[in-house]
Amino acid sequence: MRFTLNGAARDVTSPAAARLLDVLREECGLTGTKEGCGEGECGACTVLVDGEAVCSCIVPVAQVDGADVRTIEGLGDDDPLQHLFMNEVGAQCGICTPGMIMAALTLGERPTLDDVKTALAGNLCRCTGYGAIYRAVLKWRGVPPETAT
Repeated sequence: MRFTLNGAARDVTSPAAARLLDVLREECGLTGTKEGCGEGECGACTVLVDGEAVCSCIVPVAQVDGADVRTIEGLGDDDPLQHLFMNEVGAQCGICTPGMIMAALTLGERPTLDDVKTALAGNLCRCTGYGAIYRAVLKWRGVPPETAT
């Protein structure tokens, strides 16, 4: 199978039914995508497939044949949203953070707090308050942070 991974063509040899999460972590060596629940319930493994947020733990790799897949590694070290997560203390243990960031990338310009809550509704955080996460996302989109209470 072949798909575009973080902007580059990638051929994989994993079985068609292998979970995309496992292929990304084991065959492609991209360990930024985390496994939380393994059932598509927590969002820790969220990646973008053709611009849509999906839980990679429930997607067979055959489903992304010919698709564009983007992981947290595809953002690079100087990504402003990642820095805002750290600056706003929106990350603690880090398990949910890559999935939260990837889900946030689906937001349009100038989202409301309700838009952010809806976009991140499938992503669970067990360590920190969601206020810091919402604040980071809103600041990233240029929305005044005081709306994230």
